Amino acid sequence: MGSLEGRVAVVTGAGNGLGREHALLLAAEGAKVVVNDPGIAGGADAADASVAQQVVDEIRAAGGEAVAHTGYANDWADAKSMVDLAVETFGDLHILVNNAGILRDNTICRMSESDWDSVISVHMKGHFAPLHHAANHWREQTKAGRPVKASVINTASGSGLRGNPGQANYAAAKAAIATLSLVAARELERYGVRVNSLAPVARTRLTLATPGLGEKIAATGEGFDTWDPANISPVVAWLATEGCQVNGQMLMVRGGRIDVYDGWTERETHERDSRWTVKELETALGHLPSGPPALNPSVK
Repeated sequence: MGSLEGRVAVVTGAGNGLGREHALLLAAEGAKVVVNDPGIAGGADAADASVAQQVVDEIRAAGGEAVAHTGYANDWADAKSMVDLAVETFGDLHILVNNAGILRDNTICRMSESDWDSVISVHMKGHFAPLHHAANHWREQTKAGRPVKASVINTASGSGLRGNPGQANYAAAKAAIATLSLVAARELERYGVRVNSLAPVARTRLTLATPGLGEKIAATGEGFDTWDPANISPVVAWLATEGCQVNGQMLMVRGGRIDVYDGWTERETHERDSRWTVKELETALGHLPSGPPALNPSVK
């Protein structure tokens, strides 16, 4: 028996890359999976409804249970319908993996309004909309006296945690997702729901298109493939298990490495009992660095 036997999952953006690997492993561990993907490539606009179905077929061929959902995670009605599909097809919902995403990279000076709007919508609203409808399902179950042991895994990014040049829209959205996860963890705990977020580092269509990173991760080489997206999925599956107690955490995962993040923490404190003057602030804070922390070249 798998670790997720009897549990029902929705995975957004599950047609390729990380989402596909998540869906396959969740199914292999016994979960029944709603595979959501409208079939849009990382930077394209044309949809292909067969993308989600191909993953479903793969799961079924391996003996698992799955159904395709080809709506958009950032569409309010579509987000509700994927939750409804899980409940109507498999009887309940226990796991939500928010993974859908796109890239529209450019510098701040060159980024268009549509580039900003589309990335913010797909990532931020594409996380919030499914979360909203799933949360309401779990709240109603709790109100009806039915115990809930649910798990939400959101997809953040090192770009959102550290700020990757050329990705103002993507980094802003991913930072927002990390904070959204903290809010949701605090709000939904009363309903039996745990919410955690991951910052995965792996070879996907999005990372292959990231300047400075794509070339580095394209070749697999010999031995353990650090950049294989399948390396991330066991962490997702573990967080999704009924017995897992972890809540409100941010984990960065690359290959066999897992970093646990604490988010924004006070590095130093300066306090007085009256209003600061400009001159006093120069004395107290003038030693702060003249630039942001250096990027870790191995994590984007």
